Amino acid sequence: MTSTLRTDVLRIEGAADPVGTLPILHGISLYTADGVGIDDEMRRNLSYGAPHSLLPYTRQDDYDRTRTERELPTEVLENDVLTATFLPGYGGRLWSLVHRPTGRELLHRNPILQPANLALRDAWLAGGVEWNLGTTGHWPLTCEPLHAVRASAPDGTPVLRMFAYERLRGLVLRMDTWLPAGSPVLYVHVGIHNPSAEETPVYWWSNIAAPEHAQVRVLAPADHAFHCDYVSDLKRVEFPVVEGDDRSYPGRAAGAADYFLDVPAGERRWIAALDGTGTGLVQTSTDRLRGRKLFCWGTGTGGKHWQEWLSGPDSAYLEIQAGLARTQLEHLPMPAGATWSWVEAYGMLEADPAAVHGPWDEARSAAADALDLLVPAEQLDRALALAGEFGAPEQVLAQGSGWAALEIEAGRFAPSPLLPFGAPGAEQEPWQHLLATGSLPISDPPAAPVTGAHWRALLEESASDWHALYHLGLIRLADGEPDAARRAWQRSLAEQRSPWALRALAFLADTPHQAADLMAEAHLLRPDLRELTTEVLDALLRADRSKDALAVVEALPAAVRGNGRIRLSEAKAAHALGDDDRVRQLLAEGIRVDNMREGEVSLDTLWLAVHPGQPVPPHYDFRMSEG
Repeated sequence: MTSTLRTDVLRIEGAADPVGTLPILHGISLYTADGVGIDDEMRRNLSYGAPHSLLPYTRQDDYDRTRTERELPTEVLENDVLTATFLPGYGGRLWSLVHRPTGRELLHRNPILQPANLALRDAWLAGGVEWNLGTTGHWPLTCEPLHAVRASAPDGTPVLRMFAYERLRGLVLRMDTWLPAGSPVLYVHVGIHNPSAEETPVYWWSNIAAPEHAQVRVLAPADHAFHCDYVSDLKRVEFPVVEGDDRSYPGRAAGAADYFLDVPAGERRWIAALDGTGTGLVQTSTDRLRGRKLFCWGTGTGGKHWQEWLSGPDSAYLEIQAGLARTQLEHLPMPAGATWSWVEAYGMLEADPAAVHGPWDEARSAAADALDLLVPAEQLDRALALAGEFGAPEQVLAQGSGWAALEIEAGRFAPSPLLPFGAPGAEQEPWQHLLATGSLPISDPPAAPVTGAHWRALLEESASDWHALYHLGLIRLADGEPDAARRAWQRSLAEQRSPWALRALAFLADTPHQAADLMAEAHLLRPDLRELTTEVLDALLRADRSKDALAVVEALPAAVRGNGRIRLSEAKAAHALGDDDRVRQLLAEGIRVDNMREGEVSLDTLWLAVHPGQPVPPHYDFRMSEG
């Protein structure tokens, strides 16, 4: 069978696509670690590159858990060994990888399409292989469409090329994937280009979900790991035996944990998840992709609940990951104008099961030998060189957003015939108008945000109305200048009181009480915007103004008041006022927070506060640690 590339449809029970309008004003925190084994290189990388905010992105927190039959466009690469199915509409995710001779699905292929709050912008999907570029966390385009085209290798093998512009870091991403005839592995060539004249912090992790059960063992060429259990500091530990337990079997772990495997220099880069028969998924790469990671949810009630929350019943999975740095808490400096590239390969590995489940050194050696037979390291080096010879696009398969086209029009980076980004769309029209006329049209709600020195220069020169001044403040905040941002938003409010500038000023408020006042006024101006309602309730609770929070809740329409996040705020306010009967009633009726955040323990804590000594019901247990 020759290699083919075709467009198809995935039929799946899925929730509606997540939406949201409010800009993400916060950034991420630097992770400082002085634990055992943290060297100077890692310490530098940990203290470098955290963004001041996640602008220009907006939150994607408006979704629910009501699922209907959906049809999602897919792109499918296939040869006689593998069938690889991609979702261009969801960050280019590799959704499925089937070994055709056995019919075995190598990835965790999620039976549902269910957003949940685990990504930088909130909404995230479990399953398959997710490509993460930008900053620590699941990337901003995980629930966004990528551009996709068909191209060809010099021998005619079809190539699926997906590409995007990552707006937080200003990086151009290109991914070429292909399956040569007879190849036992899928090749993925990743290229990241920094078109800026300045150094840019870079983060990349390929996040790979694989089926989990008690007999699955994760192997990699390392005997130490940097361990994070969400409670204690990051530290270097021996692996796989940690505190007396073999952690290479994630299906036996009690609590959720990250193990960043410390692969020594000179070792081949790979990681595998193999079952009791010694068979399973392997990922390997050229050397630039340095890091490898094992993540598991754990076997506790909270971990099991999270897996069901994300994938439905009986869909346990683990994650094996590969990244540019040794841990996901680091960023690397990418020089101005640089392009970094590497090749990854994915396939089914078969090794002697007795060796795979024997002593660690024997197990990893058996897997390494089997990998060398499956795809020798020099073959990946040849694939990396080959990717530079792939031709120009032959057919457009999927359209991404118009933001790259806008930035090309603005001169931020040059167009390439290999990456046809198309034209700006309706979302970019206000900024095209600014480029053409020097004036940003007023709109309410505001235009979608932008960031960058060129946009700032235009607004610094022309901003005089509330809308342009609001955007000027956003760009200043993204540049790490909160005082300058505050001045712009104060000027915006002097022109017109808007919920948008009030919300932004609340973010910079000196006290919780001041923030609550600003958010309360913003809510009065837009009482219909549920995203804003949840934020004003949070602000009032932080300011210990629970009576005011309940007043807001009680004034809401019944349909809005029934939202799980709002019901949770109502329960918190009632508890703060000593009305635990009301809390117990709300819990008995049911509080389902559709965007429960990874690591959030609001429901667990609330239950235990009003039911002391009673176990947390499984549907309220989201705890990621033991207990």
